[in-house]
Amino acid sequence: MAARDEPDHAGPNAPLLTQTDTSPDPANGNDGLAPELQYAGGWFIWILTFSAGISGLLFGYDTGVISSTLVTIGSDLSNRPLTTLDESLITSCTGLFALIASPFTGVLADKYGRRRVILIADALFVLGALAQAFTSQVGGMIFGRSIIGLAVGSASAVTPLYISEVAPAQARGQLVTILSLLITGGQVVAYVVGWLFSEMSGGWRWIVGLGAAPAFLQFAILISLPETPRWLVQAGSDEQAAKVLTRIYHGCPDRDEGVRRVLRGIRKEIDEEAEEMGQSDVPDANMHWFHDSSQRAHDLFYVGGNRRALTIAMMLQGLQQLCGFNSLMYFSGIIFTALSFSSPTLTSLTVAVTNFLFTLVAFGLIDKIGRRRILLYSIPVMILALGACALVFSGMDISFDPESSQNQNSDTRGGSPLLILFCLAVFVAAYAFGLGNVPWQQAELFPLNVRSLGSALATATNWGSNFVVGLTFLPMMQWLSPTWTFVIYSGVCALGWIAVQRIYPEMSGMGLEDVKGLLADGWGVEESLRRRRALK
Repeated sequence: MAARDEPDHAGPNAPLLTQTDTSPDPANGNDGLAPELQYAGGWFIWILTFSAGISGLLFGYDTGVISSTLVTIGSDLSNRPLTTLDESLITSCTGLFALIASPFTGVLADKYGRRRVILIADALFVLGALAQAFTSQVGGMIFGRSIIGLAVGSASAVTPLYISEVAPAQARGQLVTILSLLITGGQVVAYVVGWLFSEMSGGWRWIVGLGAAPAFLQFAILISLPETPRWLVQAGSDEQAAKVLTRIYHGCPDRDEGVRRVLRGIRKEIDEEAEEMGQSDVPDANMHWFHDSSQRAHDLFYVGGNRRALTIAMMLQGLQQLCGFNSLMYFSGIIFTALSFSSPTLTSLTVAVTNFLFTLVAFGLIDKIGRRRILLYSIPVMILALGACALVFSGMDISFDPESSQNQNSDTRGGSPLLILFCLAVFVAAYAFGLGNVPWQQAELFPLNVRSLGSALATATNWGSNFVVGLTFLPMMQWLSPTWTFVIYSGVCALGWIAVQRIYPEMSGMGLEDVKGLLADGWGVEESLRRRRALK
């Protein structure tokens, strides 16, 4: 290996970092590990994943909790029933402030590390939960939900990044899917808690306030866990990175050789990027950081491969929300109240459990089937389910005005409500299997120098779309009709399927340092499929 590929920050572990060995092989897509050293991870990587993944539990809980809160809050806020505008603002402000937080999170994660940003998010989760629980005004509720938005925007941008950067290539899909699994698990917990407290006077305060508990737990655990090896190497702490990798690859055959190769791949990428960015021309530390951040933003938008990666990531994250899924998470209680179900919160639990179970199926299959194929198989099922919902709604006279739905003056005779529930369950199952988790694999699309910023902007797209859905769903149901609302969501899914088919390459099994070349001269779809076949 050429001299410029040698680490610049060798310490006591120098032999581990400088011994001559085989360079990473992009064709094998394995983070620089030879095929015989491919490794799915031991107990330490599972601890890191589940500890960071508590952010997903918080994200899911605070997404699902609003549904039961809206139908149990009554006149406790501002001494009046909630209006459609109140419900839309309380719901959508979370997405708006998550959108605001996400881009800044990417910059902070590069400067201070992924783990510290997650810890800051935990503090915001606690503050937001308590603000909601103790407020007596609609404005106070909106404030609390906005703080929660800052928290979930930060956590949802950095947590997948953290997990992707600590995961061995062969298990990365599964490990990032654990985040989606915990998100859906958090939604299930939210609905169960909502059901348990739904008959209690002021029970909604307990529903929102209990969201502080997982944040305290995660803070206590993460404060003793390490940063990601890739960020540590980027920060010049090769020795610490080697120690973390040694623990991650514990139990791997020829562990030391594997760690050397992973570090060489990371260091080579960083050194090449440093040359391209001309970092040595900026001696002052603060100016160096500003120049570095500006250069990263420039590279993200003006380097063809990075721009294509950002386009794919933003497309997937936007599609994940604009398909309308979170309208069910936010407003399922209102939907099932309008459909005259006797226990709307308990009925909503059906949706959440379906989401959890099929995310569990995706966890077992995502690295076997592949990200691309999962989306191409599942999105058509979503289209059919949404179309069926629209068809059933077209034969019903139903109102989604809060006052009329509470008086149950809608026409919900026959088996139409059960048929809608079935169609929604099918939609959720297909969503959970594909779109619910694949977009969160976004970190694997980006080279290290733009990974944090690219992931943050993609996550901002998610939350921007989330804000639009949260703000417009109830007005669309009232003004356009449920039929046309679901037709629009179905059309969005159809456009998304076409986009996935044309520009989303298969990333399963590829190392993080190998993707840069795949997108350098095009979308890399055919090349990725060729590599996928070669790995089988």
